[in-house]
Amino acid sequence: MKSSTWFKSGKYAAGVSALAVSLSAGSALAQDETSLTIEEVVVTAQKRAESVQDVPVAIAAFDASFTKRMNLDDVKDLVKFTPGFAGDSKDSFIDYVNIRGISTNDFGVGGDPSVGFFQNGLYQGRNGVVVSSMFDLERAEVLRGPQGFLFGKNAISGALNIHTARPNFDSTSGYFELGLGERGIFEVEGAVNVPLSEMFALRVAAYHSEEDGYVKNLSYPDDDKQVAHDKTAMRATLGIKGENWDSTLMVQYEDRDQSGSVYRAHNGNGALDFLSDVLGKDIFPRGDVRDIDADEKLGSFDRGEILRLSAEINMDFDGFTVTSLTGYTDHTYEYAEDFDGMPVGFNDYAQDQEGDYFETELRVVSDTDSDLSWYAGVSYYKENIDAMFNNRGDEDVQCAAYYYMSCSDLWAYWEYGDFNYRPLGLEEKNLVEGKYSGWGAYLDLTYAVTDKFDLEAGVRYTKDKKKFGINVLPVESELGPWWMFGVYTDYWARDKQSWSDVTPRFIARYRPNEDWMVYASATRGYKSGGFGSFAVVADEDDITDDLQALNAVPNAFDPETVWSYEVGAKGDLLDGRIRTDITAYYYRFKDMQLNYFYQGTKVVNVGKVKSYGVEATLQAILSENFDVFFAASFNENEISDADATLPDGEVINLGPDGNRLSGSPKWTLAGVLNYHVPVSDTAEVNASLDFRTQTKIYGGLENLERGAQVGWQDVSLRVGYDEEAGNWSLTAYVENLFDEKYFDGYSEGETPFPGHGFGISRPRTFGVKFTKRFGE
Repeated sequence: MKSSTWFKSGKYAAGVSALAVSLSAGSALAQDETSLTIEEVVVTAQKRAESVQDVPVAIAAFDASFTKRMNLDDVKDLVKFTPGFAGDSKDSFIDYVNIRGISTNDFGVGGDPSVGFFQNGLYQGRNGVVVSSMFDLERAEVLRGPQGFLFGKNAISGALNIHTARPNFDSTSGYFELGLGERGIFEVEGAVNVPLSEMFALRVAAYHSEEDGYVKNLSYPDDDKQVAHDKTAMRATLGIKGENWDSTLMVQYEDRDQSGSVYRAHNGNGALDFLSDVLGKDIFPRGDVRDIDADEKLGSFDRGEILRLSAEINMDFDGFTVTSLTGYTDHTYEYAEDFDGMPVGFNDYAQDQEGDYFETELRVVSDTDSDLSWYAGVSYYKENIDAMFNNRGDEDVQCAAYYYMSCSDLWAYWEYGDFNYRPLGLEEKNLVEGKYSGWGAYLDLTYAVTDKFDLEAGVRYTKDKKKFGINVLPVESELGPWWMFGVYTDYWARDKQSWSDVTPRFIARYRPNEDWMVYASATRGYKSGGFGSFAVVADEDDITDDLQALNAVPNAFDPETVWSYEVGAKGDLLDGRIRTDITAYYYRFKDMQLNYFYQGTKVVNVGKVKSYGVEATLQAILSENFDVFFAASFNENEISDADATLPDGEVINLGPDGNRLSGSPKWTLAGVLNYHVPVSDTAEVNASLDFRTQTKIYGGLENLERGAQVGWQDVSLRVGYDEEAGNWSLTAYVENLFDEKYFDGYSEGETPFPGHGFGISRPRTFGVKFTKRFGE
C-alpha cells in the first residue's frame, strides 16, 4: 500500500495492518461516508497468506507506515500497542519483555528466551543480538501464546515476526526520510528499489539514528548524559523469480552503541539506611528521578555488531508449495552497567560476548481447494556462544555490608595482617561457552467439516542438545570469591544434556457468516532446558580451604511446559466500519524456570503458574474524518509451590503461593485517535493522539509494595501534512506529552542489597520528520 493513500477503490484501506486502520502515516482524502469500510488484512502467520480475521490465533499486525508514524524504531517498541504484551528496557536485553505475564527469567546465555523474536520467519537469537532496528518494513506480526507450530524454533509465551520490505519487479522506487528533534535527535532512513531485469530486482535500505542522553549521573556531573544511542543499519535484498519459483536473498548489518541500563537505588527495604550507617556516609541517590548517582567502575555501555544472512526459496508444484528458509547470524556484544545504582560499588556488571547461529527450515504447504489442507516441515539449528562475565564491588562495601566494618578492620580482627586493597576492588569473573543444536518436525492438518466449520490438529516433535562449559576464575582480591559465586573452579566445569518433547495443538473454527469467525484452541508449549551462567554446583566435601570447587558441574535446569487454552472471536460490524478481535485464555505452566541468588544466581525449575485473561482490539471509522483504535488486556496470574532446595538441603520459598509474576500488569490499555481532513484535491492535514497506560507491576515474587512500579500513562501527539501529488509529507510530534516519569521495571532488593528502578521514561520530546517518496 502506498503510504500516501488511506482510501483505495472506494474502501478504507488498512493495508496489512491488523491494528492500524487509519493509523498509517499517509493521507485519507474525504469520500462519501457510506463508502468507508475497513479493507481486508492479509498476514502469513500460519504459513500461507490469509485474512487476519480468518486466522484462529491471537495476533496483532502493524504495517510499515504505522511503525514510522508512531516512531517505533526497534522491536521492543511493539509492546506499546499490543494487548497482552508488557515490559521494556533501554538496552539490548529482552529478559524483562513478557507476553501474558511470562518473561525470560534467566539473563545469561545458557537458557532460551520465552518470547521469540523472528525476522522473515527466521529466529533472531538471544540477549545482545536479538534487539534490532525496524526500518524499511513491510509489516510486523505479534503472536500471543505458544508458537511451536508457526516457526522453526519454539517460543513458549509468544513471538514477534518482523517482515522486511522485499524487492518488486515493477518499477524503480524508493523513499528518503529525515528526522530531527530535541537532545540531538538525528534520524535518516531510505530505500531504493531497482528492477534489474524480468528475473532480478534489488532493494537496498539504510538507517541511522542518534540521540543524546537525558539521565545525568551525579557521581560524574561533567560526563555526557546517559540513555543515549548511536546506531546504524544497512540491508540489501535481492529478489529472483522464475516461472514456478522465486527466491529472496538478504544481507543485513547493524552497529549499535548506546548506554547500558541505568538504575536508581531506592530505600524500600532499608538497605540504603543500613549501608549509609555502616559506611559512615550518605549514599542516598541525589537529584530528580531522572538522575542517577552511581560509581559505574566498569562503565555504562551497550555495543553490538550484528551480521545477518538469509535465503528464502519458494517452489510451486501442482497442489503444494515447498519453501526453504536458511539463516546465519554472527555477532559481537559488549555491555556494562552499575546494577546497584549507588555511588559506592556493590555490584557493577559487565558482559563480553560473541557467537553465531545457523538455522534452516524446509516446509511444504498445500494449496488446493480440497476439504483437507495441511502443512509440514522440518527444521534444524546450531549455535555457538562464548561469553565473559564480570561482577565487581568495592571491597570495603562488601566487608561493611556483611561484617559491619572495613576490610582492614576485619583482617585485623581475624588476625590476618594488613589487607591489601586492589584498585578495581573485588572482581568475580567467569567464562562461559556453549554449543547448542536441535531439530524439530511438525505436521498440521485442517479438515473442512462443512463450509462454515473446520477442525485443525497438529503435532510437533522437538529435540534440543546443549554442551555447556563454565570456568569461574580465581579472584585477585584478598576477599576471594566472596559474594557472587562463593567458590572458583580454575578449570572448565562441563556438562551436556538433551531434552525432547511432543507438543500437540487442536483448533476448532466456525464462521457463522461472512463477517464473523469464532474459534477455540488447546496448545501445548515447550521451552528447552539449559544451564545457568552464574553458578556451579559442587559437594561441600569437594571445596578446598581456599574455596576451589573440585569436580564442579554447571547449574543445569530442565525444560518448562505449558498447556494453553483459548477461545476467540473476530468480526466486522456496521457494514465493515467497526472491526473487533477478542480472545480469552487460560494456561498452566509447569516446572517454571526461575532464578534465585545463593552462592551465585542459580536457575531452578520450581512451582506452577496458572493464569487467565482477556485481550481485545477495536478499530472503528467514526466518520470520514475520524477513526480510532483501542487495544486492551486483563491478566490474572499466580504462582504456587515456588520452592528451591539449597545445597545443604534447606528449602527456601521464592514467592508465596498466590502471588503475581513480576513485571506483569493486571490491566493495559492503548489507543490512537486519528483525524484527517483534505485541504486540496491532493493534500491533507492529519493529527493523531496515541497513548499507553498500564496498572502496577511488582518487582519480585514477594509482591512487596516497596518494589512495585505504580501504574502510569504515556500520551503522544502528532500533526502532519501530506502532499500526495508531490509524494512528500511532514510530521511534527511531541512524545510523552505530559512528561510522565516512570520506570520500565522495579526490583524489591534484599538487605543489604538495595532495590532499584531501571529504564526511566524518556522525557517530553519534540521533533519533526520529513518523508519524500519517488517512483510511485
